[in-house]
Amino acid sequence: MTHKAGYANIIGRPNVGKSTLINQLIGEQLSIITKKAQTTRNRVLGIVNTDDYQIVFSDTPGILNPAYELQEKMMTYVEEAFEDADVLIYLVEIGEKEPINNVFFEKFRDTKQNKLLIINKIDLSNQEKMEKAIDYWHGLLPETEILPISAKENVGVDFILNKIISLLPESPPYYPKEYFTEKPKRFFVNEKIREKILINYDKEIPYAVEVVTETFVEDETRIEIESIIYVERESQKGIIIGHKGVGLSKIGKEARLELAVFFNKKIYLHLYVKVKKDWRKNNNFLKQFGY
Repeated sequence: MTHKAGYANIIGRPNVGKSTLINQLIGEQLSIITKKAQTTRNRVLGIVNTDDYQIVFSDTPGILNPAYELQEKMMTYVEEAFEDADVLIYLVEIGEKEPINNVFFEKFRDTKQNKLLIINKIDLSNQEKMEKAIDYWHGLLPETEILPISAKENVGVDFILNKIISLLPESPPYYPKEYFTEKPKRFFVNEKIREKILINYDKEIPYAVEVVTETFVEDETRIEIESIIYVERESQKGIIIGHKGVGLSKIGKEARLELAVFFNKKIYLHLYVKVKKDWRKNNNFLKQFGY
């Protein structure tokens, strides 16, 4: 029996539904999902295994025109997605016009890799608008297969999965079959805490935050975690903590409850807030944070 394996990498503008689609395809919530743009900062791999195939899905930061060093680092993850893709997926949403970054779009248009353009969020549209969207993108990409879906409503996702499987090369698996991601456990702690900050705070606060888990001690029934929330200014530290610590307590409780489900263990989570001035513009700090 032959075995297939390969990378299916998803790119597209911020908040278009890449993380939602990844999570639907793999059946795990690996990537942060919020209504705020620029939620994904790293390249996150989600792995789907059966006896016959292994698909390594890659979620990437949303394509944008970078304004500071962190966003430049984020765009390097998008560039990497072109390098190792066996199937490259460009995700757009219904009604989207004119690619936000022509360099990446033209690179997608000209690549010889297996590729799909997927139109997401058709649940927000109707048949006429969907047909117009297909015609529009077909005009820009006449040789690319175009498929409409709703990742949020799980409409068309199984078809996408089968399509990707058909395009995979014959290959042994890249990762052990018990893996569902290549990321360490601490990464998901960091992301879950950052997700709660994105949900609970507005304006610049969520984007000025980075989370680092300093301690992760696990036994059969419990995990003891200590994480630091880094911000850029003292005023942001006060906002995160809130009056009498209410804000920090809320973030900790929400993250702890969801991490308990994710790891299926009792979670003891201790949060601290520290300042690293203008860390998003400092390459040394970015390296410390793994960018």
